[in-house]
Amino acid sequence: MSRRRAVESSDHFGKVAVLLGGESSEREISLITGKAVHEALLTRGVDAKALDVPSRELVGRLREGGFDRVWNALHGGVGENGALQGLLDCAGIPYTGSGVLASAVGMDKVRSKQLFEAVGIATPMSVVLRGEADLAPALERLGLPLAVKPNAEGSSVGVAKVSQEGDLLMAFRAAQRFDEVVLAEQWIEAGGEFTAGVLQGAVLPIIRIEAASGFYDYQAKYFSDDTRYLLPSGLAPAQEQVCADVALRAFQALGCAGWGRVDLLLDEQGQPRVLEVNTVPGMTHHSLVPMAAAHAGIDFPELVWRVLETSMEREGRGDG
Repeated sequence: MSRRRAVESSDHFGKVAVLLGGESSEREISLITGKAVHEALLTRGVDAKALDVPSRELVGRLREGGFDRVWNALHGGVGENGALQGLLDCAGIPYTGSGVLASAVGMDKVRSKQLFEAVGIATPMSVVLRGEADLAPALERLGLPLAVKPNAEGSSVGVAKVSQEGDLLMAFRAAQRFDEVVLAEQWIEAGGEFTAGVLQGAVLPIIRIEAASGFYDYQAKYFSDDTRYLLPSGLAPAQEQVCADVALRAFQALGCAGWGRVDLLLDEQGQPRVLEVNTVPGMTHHSLVPMAAAHAGIDFPELVWRVLETSMEREGRGDG
């Protein structure tokens, strides 16, 4: 598990490219994240430039611009599924956050859950939906309500809560517009929804999320002012520690590095069940890692700086 390698001077970072925008379904959020990150780096004296370029042109633009490293603010798609990380590894350009394997597995909900189960980390029951013939078995196994999700999307893109049997087919077809593999997942709300940011080997204060509609979807995550974020979480100290330990285990199980966010639920017995690990969390005004960091005494520019420090671990490496 990586620990902090503190950087005292912005000169040590050299010239930094903040990658933002991109071509995924999360482009809108990536633009907001990248703009905030870029502005924060400038306030700390870092020689940073925002880059929104097609992935096929990326390495050429980075080399032409004389960039020394990358602050990756690309959400979803090639920015978060290991493709960008592999490209940068081959080019010998250090970058923030997790490497190829952890990024790829973290973006793949089915394989993440299989890995969690293999190492004894509890996760909600699920069924993989590859065709309409899988819908009835999923209903029989999971019951209602349930969640339907594209396998390899983030930010709740394409996710639906299904409360009536007649709505399952529509939700499945909607999710398939984003990914041919779809996940049906047990709906758990008894103990609430929580998230744990991880930064340089430590778990940040845990946040309890309460969406006004009862469903923390794309709108609730990024634009609604009615979503409540409870910090402190309201959990008893011992239970919060259990959640933090499970979150860190999940982060480590995927081989993640530097920083990220682990989303989890509490079941009827108050036990944490991990939903997923986000290897490039949002950094918008509604985002959770900045919120938790601020509660721990780390302001936004300092958080952005510390994420940039994680790129130092990759200098001279090409192993992803």
